[in-house]
Amino acid sequence: QVQLVESGGGLVQPGGSLRLSCVVSDSGLTLDDYAIGWFRQASGKKREGISCMYGTDGSTYYRGSVKGRFTLSRDNGKKTVYLQMNNLKVEDTTVYYCAAEETRRFDNTNWNDRYEYTYWGQGTQVTVSS
Repeated sequence: QVQLVESGGGLVQPGGSLRLSCVVSDSGLTLDDYAIGWFRQASGKKREGISCMYGTDGSTYYRGSVKGRFTLSRDNGKKTVYLQMNNLKVEDTTVYYCAAEETRRFDNTNWNDRYEYTYWGQGTQVTVSS
């Protein structure tokens, strides 16, 4: 059973930064075996994919609105994927989720499709406000 735990959300002023963490707990696979995605969902809106790291080769993908501001990284020893968010904007305010799927079942071309992922975290709130 795979469990994902996000942390790092909070309140920040416009232009500020936050780093979200997603810890992957499972029976023994490594981060190389997973695609880890980050999604966000505002109230009443669809869950949108914002970034993804493909485990096998570390390829990263970003939604256009966050490209250049958000950066993925990982710590294999801690089985943790980080989403560094810089120059945050008010419109980035929402709940952020990490998601995971085993790379052997994952289609990179659908990295931003929520149905490509089996495992989900509980979400962490990010609020950007002055």
